[in-house]
Amino acid sequence: MSDDRCCSGSGGILLAFLAGGLVGAGLALMYAPVSGREARERIGGLAGDLQKKTEEWTGDVKKKVEQFIDEERSVIKSAYDAGRDAMAKEKARFETPKPE
Repeated sequence: MSDDRCCSGSGGILLAFLAGGLVGAGLALMYAPVSGREARERIGGLAGDLQKKTEEWTGDVKKKVEQFIDEERSVIKSAYDAGRDAMAKEKARFETPKPE
């Protein structure tokens, strides 16, 4: 059985797209007819832009994950409370003596 989860879904595609873009941009800068100083400035600018975008993206992902955890926590708590109530009712039903 093969494991198709490695690069499937939008996350894997997005990561592959970004990696390809970075490699392409790096190659374009290396083979462009510009001075070393100008190439380093361009690379520094691109790295700074990429860092800002990454920080924004990770902030958004963090918010979504926290929201998901909060929603799931309330669902689990509700299920736990319902199970505890059902167990208490059944326990009470068996503990009360039956009139004869």
